[in-house]
Amino acid sequence: MVVSWFLGLGSLVSWNSMLTIGDYYYNLFPSYHPARVLTLVYQPFALGTMLILAYNEAKIDTRKRNLMGYIIFFFSTLGLLVLDLGSPGKGRIGNYIGICVFVAAFGVADAHVQGGMVGDLSFMRPEFVQSFFAGMTASGALTSGLRILTKAAFDKSNNGLRKGVMLFLAISTFFQFLCIFLYAFVFGQLPIVKYYRTKAASEGSITVSADLAAAGIHIEETARIDIAKHERLSNKQLLYQNLDYGLDLYLIYVLTLSIFPGFLFENTGSHQLGSWYPVVLIAMYNMLDFIGQYTPLINSIKLESRKGLLIASLSRFLLIPAFYFTAKYGDQGWMILLVSFLGLTNGHLTVCVLTSIPEGYKAPEQNALGNLLVLFLLGGVFSGVALDWLWIIGNGKF
Repeated sequence: MVVSWFLGLGSLVSWNSMLTIGDYYYNLFPSYHPARVLTLVYQPFALGTMLILAYNEAKIDTRKRNLMGYIIFFFSTLGLLVLDLGSPGKGRIGNYIGICVFVAAFGVADAHVQGGMVGDLSFMRPEFVQSFFAGMTASGALTSGLRILTKAAFDKSNNGLRKGVMLFLAISTFFQFLCIFLYAFVFGQLPIVKYYRTKAASEGSITVSADLAAAGIHIEETARIDIAKHERLSNKQLLYQNLDYGLDLYLIYVLTLSIFPGFLFENTGSHQLGSWYPVVLIAMYNMLDFIGQYTPLINSIKLESRKGLLIASLSRFLLIPAFYFTAKYGDQGWMILLVSFLGLTNGHLTVCVLTSIPEGYKAPEQNALGNLLVLFLLGGVFSGVALDWLWIIGNGKF
């Protein structure tokens, strides 16, 4: 569970770093809508890559897929740091295009890691999936905490904003390197992981063969069973049986990303917190999202009803008018409260959906279902990012 948590952390720490240093990019590129544009660049690459990988998941080597994802994350985050070091710290269009290229690489890496890890953990234990997603949201809380520290540390120094961002990116690069090490040399060696991967191979899964070989176990040594038992449900059948879970994830993330982060950076006005205001809003969202990942562990508030999950996911759309009127008439305290509720419900419902999937599927089916659910999640993120632009139509900034 600890290793799953760290691998989840690494799957989003690069992207959350980009969101958290949004104040720096708005300082460099005030007319280019960084929070909205970079998110819009990121998501098509994540969704497009995920579509290809989900369609071919049964034939893709999970080890190569996950390691490739973490390596791309590492070099892209390092690339952002080198790009900033090599520039005079001014908002030139060439630098902006370079940032967009690295962000697109984040999207490709995200599809490799998130789909690969969720598919891999889905045939193990629900606690591992919960821990992985808790690590993902912890990356947001961690990056927000580090950003507040680096912003405070360099706030009064000459060129302090840039120095804080460079230190911040260096720390994020280190976390990516740590994840490469953990996946390559630690995760696959854990006895419980070996057990579930061996079991998956005996049920016909070929995606785990490289991971088993790296752990010193060869497919030929695993239990042989009748080939007829290897027959699995098609992706279409799995989707039909679990369409409501996919729809839940789509609705959760289309709502969240239509507000976070673009609306929080550009549409919440000026308040007493000044330049700290968007940083505090992002931090509150990330911290409550992290807490929300653990609230389903309390059985009395965990939602497991399929109908209940769908109703809860739909009811969050009432937050759209709430945010609109709060931005227009409310004070910063009300906005911080709303952002906190947005994060809490996002984390809580995500874990409730992913840990309520029916049991009884074979390992290859669980792997495929995990990939399909991540596809719906990324589809919701992409739709939310596109809809986020509607907030600025007609206000002179479009």
